[in-house]
This record gives sequence, C-alpha cells and structure tokens, in this order.
Amino acid sequence: MSSLMSGSQILLESLAREGTEIIFGYPGGVTLPIYDVLYDHPIQHVLVRHEENATFAAEGYARTTGKVGVCMATSGPGATNLVTGLVDALMDSIPMVAITGQVPEHLIGRDAFQEADTFGITRAATKHNYLVKNIEDLSQIIHEAFHLAKSGRPGPVLVDITKNVLTGRTNYFPATKMKPLRGFHVRLDPDDDEIEAALQFLWASERPYIYAGGGIISAAASPELLEFVELLEAPLAHTVMGLGGLPSDHPNFISMLGMHGSYAANMGVTETDALIGLGVRFDDRVTGRLDAFAPNARVLHVDIDPAEINKNRRADVGVVGDVKRVLQKLNVRLRETKESLGGHNRENRAEWRARVNGWKREHPFADVSDENEIKPQYLMKRIDEISNGEGIVAVDVGQHQMWAAQYIRFNHPRLWVNSGGLGSMGFGMPAAMGAKFGNPDKLVFSISGDGGFMMSLPELATIASHKLPVKIIIMNNGWLGMVRQWQELFYNRRYSSVAMDAFPNCELLAAAFGIKGRSVDTPSELEVGLREALAEPGPYLLNVNVTREENVFPMVPSGGAVNEMILAPPKPVAVGD
Repeated sequence: MSSLMSGSQILLESLAREGTEIIFGYPGGVTLPIYDVLYDHPIQHVLVRHEENATFAAEGYARTTGKVGVCMATSGPGATNLVTGLVDALMDSIPMVAITGQVPEHLIGRDAFQEADTFGITRAATKHNYLVKNIEDLSQIIHEAFHLAKSGRPGPVLVDITKNVLTGRTNYFPATKMKPLRGFHVRLDPDDDEIEAALQFLWASERPYIYAGGGIISAAASPELLEFVELLEAPLAHTVMGLGGLPSDHPNFISMLGMHGSYAANMGVTETDALIGLGVRFDDRVTGRLDAFAPNARVLHVDIDPAEINKNRRADVGVVGDVKRVLQKLNVRLRETKESLGGHNRENRAEWRARVNGWKREHPFADVSDENEIKPQYLMKRIDEISNGEGIVAVDVGQHQMWAAQYIRFNHPRLWVNSGGLGSMGFGMPAAMGAKFGNPDKLVFSISGDGGFMMSLPELATIASHKLPVKIIIMNNGWLGMVRQWQELFYNRRYSSVAMDAFPNCELLAAAFGIKGRSVDTPSELEVGLREALAEPGPYLLNVNVTREENVFPMVPSGGAVNEMILAPPKPVAVGD
C-alpha cells in the first residue's frame, strides 16, 4: 500500500523505521520543511547551540548505546560546521548518519544563498556520502546510509538533500528489503586456515601479550575477549579507545599503553614474543617509534578492515573479519587444544604473567596528593571512587583526558567516551549530553579542561533546557595544559599563547543558565563540591582549580620508543651542584 507523502515526511518515516529515537540538530531555511513535520513527529529533536556539537552529541549517544547517532543541519554554514565531528567519527569508527539540507537543485552551482558543495567537502570526512536530487531515491538512500554506518567498520555517512526533494510529494512505498549495494562487501567470518594459523601462533608463544583497541567495543566483543584472555592466560593492555573492553579489575588487565601508558603496559609490549592486536590501528600514539615497537615479537593482527592489516606494522599472521566472530572461533579451538597444544608453554606463560604484574606493582601510576592544593591526579581518583567502574565518563582532549584514562576504572564497555583519533577539543560536554540522552539511568560525568570547556560553553544552554543531570567537571589549571607541558619539556618553557586568562566566574556562569555550581581550590572544598554535585537531581557545574604546572607522566617523547618513558618530572638541581 502506498500513500502520498512529502520528502520530509518520507525522511522522518525512514529514520523511524531505522530505529531513530533522537536527532541532534540546528534548523535553517532549507530544513524548515523537515522541522515542520518534526513538530508532530514522535522522534525527539534536541536543539544544540552549535552544529559541531550536534555531531559530538550524536557520537556520545552512539558510543554509549551502540546505536547509530543522528544529527542534522541546514545548508551552507550549517553543513560545513559538521565537518570536524564527521572526521572525528570517521577516525574512531563511530556509526553516525548526518542529514543536511541543500539549496533547490536548479540553484546548485549558482552561488545561491547558503549554498556550499557539501557533497564534495565531506567526501573525505565520511565513510560514504550522498546528494539526493530525486525524491524517489530518498527512502532507499536513508536505509543504505544506516546500513553503511553500522556494518563492517562503522563510520559516519552524510545524506545531503535538496530542498525540492524535501518539499516534493510522491507515493511512498515502505521499504521491506533494502536493495543490494553494488561493490560493498563486508567479510565478517574469517577463513578457517587463518584461524588455524592464529591458533598455532598463539600456542607457540612463551610471552603472549594482548593489545586490544576500539574494535572490541564496536563489535560488542567484550565477552569473547574475556574468555580469550582467560584461555590464553595472557596479560592485556588497552588502547585509549579500548578501555572497558576488559574489566579494569580483571587480574590480567595491565592498563592503557602508549604515549601516556603505564610502565608495565609499555614494557610488556617491548618484551613480548607474540603481540596479539585485536581491533587496533597500530596508531602512532601507541607505537611511538615504529621500528622499536614490539621489537622481539611476531605479530597477529585481527581487524574487520583489510586495509589495516600490514598498514603500519607487518603482521606475521593477519586475520580479516569481525573481531567478535574471530574470537568466537578462536576460543572454540583454544578450548579444544588447551591441553594438547597449550600445555608445553604453560610454565613460561605463568612466569611471563608474573613478570608483567611485577612491573605493574613496582611502577603504578603515581599516588599524587597535597593537603593545600588539588592535584589533577587526585581529582581523577575521586571521580573513580565515585563512579566505581560503573559510570559514564565523557572527556575532552588534553592532560585531563590522559589522567582520566590512567586513573578512572571502567568495568564495562561503552562507559568511556573520548575523541581518540582526531583529538577534538570541545568534544566532552556535548558528547556527555548525547550519552545522557541515550542512558538516562546512568551517572554521567563530563570532564573538560578549561580550554575545551570554553569551546563547548554554549551547550550549557542545551543542558539547562533539558535539565540533563550531567555532572560537569572543569579541570582548570589556567593553561592549554598539554600544549604547555610540551612547551615546558621541549621548548625551554617558552609559554606561547597557552595561558587561559579571563576565565569566567563559574558560579555566576552556572547561575546565569539556571544551573547550580561552584568553584573549589582545596581538597576539602572539592569533597564538598562533589557531594553537592551528586546530590543535585539536575545538572551541576564544578570548576576545580588544580595545580597550575602539573605534567602527565609517564610520557613517551615524540619520536621515542615506548620503553623510553619519562616516568617522573626531573628533579630540580640544587644550587652549587
């Protein structure tokens, strides 16, 4: 049965059939036909205060729910403001569909008001993109967009729709089955010979070490990873994108590895004879100097994207497939062969685990505190104690991001929300908004530095409008902290354009939006502020003034090997030495 519907009605009907519950967006002239239909539609629309933040909110929703996030903007500047968030989602493999309006087809190429070549601009910023000029194509394209966004290696898909399509009318036939996509094939199941090669690789190792990334989260493979770790009896380190893939309280979990990873995690990867990469990119922030990364190891690399195998580090055994399905098959074979093939190296593997755990005990992340001032590490430990491995933590980018990754535990996947690949400042607070909309019953923290907070400050209005009970924590050290750290360590303290002066009075700022909040300067004040934040049923803004010149350690200098860590700040030289 068909019915006569406008393009805007077909768009929303197609979105609803894909399970869309919420759209983060900002209206404009070209998209007014959509908003007119939205007025009576059950899909919720959240009006953000900047289009870029619509993408970050959609990401926060997608990262914490596993569903496709949806955002929307008008033509021209609305669409171009989405680009940073699209690239952010592309680099972190986050499923997202962005809807943009475009000027009527007959005006394209005529420099019409608010015209931009959105299709051309976003080609390199998306997994795929569309320009819809025919209303008859609209429903199919929306279904294709969702399929592409969530299948294989997830990513953002943009659908740019001309105004004549939005206002046009046609007979709508609900799609019961999506047409095949020519040229798009996702290999989900690994070949049996790849599984057998991986099995031989695993049992031959004496010092196996698991390096697991965001692919574990995307594939919902945490249960299979847990079983794999326990069958192989191997230590595991996560990338910053993989945190929560294995519970932080598991005895085989070491920590995050890489530039600001722990001594144990980085020494483990340096000394292993068998590196097992699961859903990882061998990113430069993990590997450091690539020729010195896992120098004694053969490499097993599992990824759904064949382009990642051998891209940065040659794999001795490469397995292409969905990491969940790969681990399911591997776990079956590991159970079947644990005694026959796995027995001869068991003692060596036990010694290896003891060695890595010894490094973990001997070189923990520093327990830094002070009676008179708030250390950033202490702030993160207090948030960790409050969340107890169960809360959602959305962070911005910089020093606070690394301290949060080091000190806050995550005992489940989809609790840790960060901009890993692109490192987008301003990400944290809108991502926390999206996370809270998707997880209304969970405790959600937004942690930002003072720099990132100023980039996302308009979203206080969105949070206030919806009375979202997000606990907003600003780690305020008066600097663009990570840039200042590099200027201190590598540019002879020539602090150029990093001081964050003229920062607002946060108590007054919060009150201006109708939000409760305060600033704190001492550990005792921090305790009071955290208690107030948790007791407040709505949003709360807590500005935490921390030690001004504290640095994140361990740290691998740019161009260094991961075992060449700076473990602590250099001791000052006494006068006369």
